[in-house]
Amino acid sequence: MSSVAPALILGSTSRYRRELLSRLRLPFTVAAPDVDETPQVGETPEALARRLALAKAYAVANQHPEAVVIGSDQVADLQGEPLGKPGDHARAVQQLQRMRGHTVVFQTAVAVVCLASRFEQVDLAPVRVRFRDLSDAEIDAYLRAEEPYDCAGSAKSEGLGIALLETIDNDDPTALIGLPLIRTCRMLRAAGIDLLGSPQP
Repeated sequence: MSSVAPALILGSTSRYRRELLSRLRLPFTVAAPDVDETPQVGETPEALARRLALAKAYAVANQHPEAVVIGSDQVADLQGEPLGKPGDHARAVQQLQRMRGHTVVFQTAVAVVCLASRFEQVDLAPVRVRFRDLSDAEIDAYLRAEEPYDCAGSAKSEGLGIALLETIDNDDPTALIGLPLIRTCRMLRAAGIDLLGSPQP
């Protein structure tokens, strides 16, 4: 059996996920997954996040069957309604106006896939976020400062967005930013990726 470690690919073009994965100091490349992110009829935010994370991982794994591929997706869950990336200022204003004063669950899913070893794992890291009762002026000021139009639910907690919040409740600290690293590390170890130079089981 070869001792050469499999290549690691992040199946995402998200700058946030790329920065987070780089914290593990592993060599990896990035590939853009070609996946339709349209929710299916009746699909819950949790199911949508899981499905898209797996779909993104497989979209890249199909092109690189020997590699270990990470896919991830985040959906903001407002009382069962999925909220995605706003894309522009007007939609972001609408999202934050709806979320103010409410608890929103950010469903962040991560999947790790390797076709060669028939490895597949997917997990969900829900983050419960309570938004302050924001004024329209606060919403506008935040959006113009951060321009978080590529963030699910317009929330960018690692920047000025932290000022929008009352509480954050989760068990995987980087999940809200876009990639739950505790879960990701667990899956990578199971897939045979050596994280800290220790022998793999």
